[in-house]
Amino acid sequence: MSRSTTPAALDARGWGWRYATRRRWAVRDIELRIEPGERVLLLGASGSGKSTLLQGFGGVLGGADEGESEGALLVDGQAPTQARGRVGMVLQDPDTQTILARVGDDVAFGCENLGVPRDEIWPRVRAALDAVELDVDLDRSTAALSGGQKQRLALAGVLAMRPGALLLDEPTANLDPEGVREVRNAVGAALDATGATLVVIEHRIDVWLPLVTRVVVLGAGATGTVVLADGTPDAVLGARGDELAASGVWVPGHPPSVPPPPAHAPGELLLHADALTVARRRGLPVAGPLDVEVRAGEALGITGVNGAGKSTLGLTLAGLLPAESGRVRATTALAGADGPDPFRWSSRALLTRIATVMQTPEHQLLATTVRDELAVGPRALGLPEAEVTTRIDELLDRLRLRPLADANPYTLSGGEKRRLTVASALATRPRMLVLDEPTFGQDATTWAELVALIARLRDEGTAIVAISHDQAVLHALHARRVEVGR
Repeated sequence: MSRSTTPAALDARGWGWRYATRRRWAVRDIELRIEPGERVLLLGASGSGKSTLLQGFGGVLGGADEGESEGALLVDGQAPTQARGRVGMVLQDPDTQTILARVGDDVAFGCENLGVPRDEIWPRVRAALDAVELDVDLDRSTAALSGGQKQRLALAGVLAMRPGALLLDEPTANLDPEGVREVRNAVGAALDATGATLVVIEHRIDVWLPLVTRVVVLGAGATGTVVLADGTPDAVLGARGDELAASGVWVPGHPPSVPPPPAHAPGELLLHADALTVARRRGLPVAGPLDVEVRAGEALGITGVNGAGKSTLGLTLAGLLPAESGRVRATTALAGADGPDPFRWSSRALLTRIATVMQTPEHQLLATTVRDELAVGPRALGLPEAEVTTRIDELLDRLRLRPLADANPYTLSGGEKRRLTVASALATRPRMLVLDEPTFGQDATTWAELVALIARLRDEGTAIVAISHDQAVLHALHARRVEVGR
């Protein structure tokens, strides 16, 4: 990578944004200047407006039909929509940035839009894929990539464009530990080569501290969004670490509270897999053979590197994918009269037996308000409306979603969407809960609350299957572990 572009300056001058379906401003009255070439770590509690600010700088918030803005947001003194090619952004959900069917074409897409000469595009594509260590064929289907691989793909597409500012929103949230280091190193190498400005949002920040020169912390003020702290990493996280940790910011050396270990031994066997091989597509196995047991009142942690087949295993255990070979069998304690194969159960039967929270929240959102989203499962069961209301109100409070009850789910932050999908899964009170990266996008406070909630469900007899790269989650849940891909 060469210094073919100059680093960009980013300015927010009394800027605010309110989504069209929301009464509350996501960001308001924010004042912030990021100098060309600065490397900024942007922190704040879940819902503080970090992602909205980044999307504003990236020019992807939409027009007046999607929301209302005030003040000014500038890239090199221009509106972000006019600064074409100056900003490259990796969003929380990499699926929203996967455009074309083949890996090489997808990485090349941005360069082609910018009019990069054809003989320069493909060397850039290969260099970007090498930089993020996504070692797949250029004609590999993007749909066949794991969530972590899609994150690397999105980053490669941005690096290939060589923008003046690189904006990253939770770029390593669904990566294994080695993948996290590789992506961080790839970003560092790109910045060293190009001098680009960096703004990165991460809740788990240790890995980024060696790379950044400035930390900015956002929070809610009396009339809008305020910068709670701004300075060098040592000045912000050292001098004000206690204060920031208390507000929900992840601060090294200030771990969140964790629940006590389970008081009881695991309960009865609910489901078992024997010599199980799993696949997203018939004839293309990705993991196995595996023997797995799921018991009431126990947390089972599924671990492994990106692309090992963890999510596919979770979906197969949940009855959403058929076994490629081997078998998944529910015991009578879970299946009742519906037969032993969860994949053959009706949707209604699954609702009260096995609930699934997928890695990407958007894949599960169905309604236009948070309240209606929570009602989907209970209403599908035909519960009386009074019971539906009771369950919704309980979950709104337990998952800190009450202020968002009338909001459109798609306007929530990544962490809020995750809490919503967990709440929706709990609304039908299933006996078994499959969670794929359950704490993705959470600040320290909501992380602790989610982990405590999951532990309480475990202690009440629910079987928990947690797929996670976050070893702290599995440790806090005292999970028995199955490693995929060994």
